[in-house]
Amino acid sequence: MSIENIIDPHLHLFDLQQGDYAWLAAEHPPFWQDKGKIKQTFTESDLTLSPLSLAGFVHIEAGFDNVRPWREVAYLEQNCRLPFKSVAFIDLALEQPAFEQQLQQLLSYSSVSGCRHILDQQAAELLEQPRVQKNLARLADAGLSFDLQMPLSNSKAVTMLAGILKQTPGLKVIINHAGWPPYREQLTAEADIPPGDWQAWLSGLKYLSTFDSVAIKCSGWEMAERQYQLMWAGAVISECIRIFGEQRVMLASNFPLCLFSGTYAGLWQDYLNLAINEQQLKQLLYDNAASWYGFA
Repeated sequence: MSIENIIDPHLHLFDLQQGDYAWLAAEHPPFWQDKGKIKQTFTESDLTLSPLSLAGFVHIEAGFDNVRPWREVAYLEQNCRLPFKSVAFIDLALEQPAFEQQLQQLLSYSSVSGCRHILDQQAAELLEQPRVQKNLARLADAGLSFDLQMPLSNSKAVTMLAGILKQTPGLKVIINHAGWPPYREQLTAEADIPPGDWQAWLSGLKYLSTFDSVAIKCSGWEMAERQYQLMWAGAVISECIRIFGEQRVMLASNFPLCLFSGTYAGLWQDYLNLAINEQQLKQLLYDNAASWYGFA
């Protein structure tokens, strides 16, 4: 068996003429010196691979219009030709009527399989709100997954999420960017990142893995360190497979942000070069994304 087709379960397409993308403006955070590298329109035609073939992708909301998030989905459905699924923005902090209005608008689009509200440093503050908990339960009722972006080293937020998962067993959660593992040039006690940070991330990883409704995507390496070492990414992926099992781990690009560190095709070649057997790679590069995001 040789791997030919992949599904990229985490990428972003931009249209600077149609969308807002306030976060890409130099005067708005994040204040990256190299942000200009991705401040341009990116379409399907930029997703070039060789020798692999892109059989489909999952588009993750990119700040196109956070007031009317369905506009981004409408744009994608009008312009994309490859099979794809959408993870749309939704504001979990909205009061129920407004949240329901956003949800119903999104449900009218066939590509929408999930939603995301970036939690990151506000994770614990948001997850403790009854309104947010009810809105997450409503996503589950609607058959949508939730893309979770927060550091798994945040034990308070992980514990709160676990409580929500116990109360809402139907909630399907897909962790973004491997839960922000700390960057370590050397995976030893002498590394720059204290071992305690790595252990805190591992602890969160293990806790959330106990819920069968939780999967994890490995990507976003460039967000931790532009010139990251592939050995570190490989170690993170190995831990995710060991803890979650090979059916709940996906490899992804975070395109176009992966361009901060290399090329789109180069990243997928790096994945192929990891010490992972071909059957496992097929699951990580195609099967699991097809299953978790509902590709036919």
